[in-house]
Amino acid sequence: MAKKEAMKVVKNLDLEKYMGRWYEIASVPSFFQPKDGVNTRATYKLNDDGTVNVLNETWSGGKRVSIEGSAYKADPSNDEAKFKVKFYVPPFLPIIPVFGDYWVLFIDDDYQYVLIGEPRRKFLWILCRQTKIDEDVYNQLLQKATEEGYDVKKLHKTTQADPPPVSSVEDKDDKGIWWIKSLLGK
Repeated sequence: MAKKEAMKVVKNLDLEKYMGRWYEIASVPSFFQPKDGVNTRATYKLNDDGTVNVLNETWSGGKRVSIEGSAYKADPSNDEAKFKVKFYVPPFLPIIPVFGDYWVLFIDDDYQYVLIGEPRRKFLWILCRQTKIDEDVYNQLLQKATEEGYDVKKLHKTTQADPPPVSSVEDKDDKGIWWIKSLLGK
């Protein structure tokens, strides 16, 4: 089997500029997200210690479900945008830390859309500051993902409402029951 080349990762990411809300335009489905999730988004907030608070939200069965975690540079001495993310599972009883890779493979100069991957080329996300993305831009991101060794046929577009649903920390979700359902394939 031929060895895949190393992925090109963004260098010198402006972390402050990266913070805020990103809407999921497309992703490779994963076991850790509800299968029927819509309006999926991530909100990033820079912490005083240089780590990033991560809030991932989606709506499943008409209810908001979320998980909160943190991200940090995998190697602080490296200028590549390679991060580790940490979530605790199950969300309703956060006792087991689960780690993942979050590599910024491409971002436009204005920080409006981004391609996120990880070293195994199993998971892939296209995120945008808006709920919709220009089709030409989307196709350029698909091309970039293909160049990095991803099978873009596995991507599924995420349904996004316009305007997006409003949520706040007071919103009730199902305390992570979605996580158990997703493990059972529901």
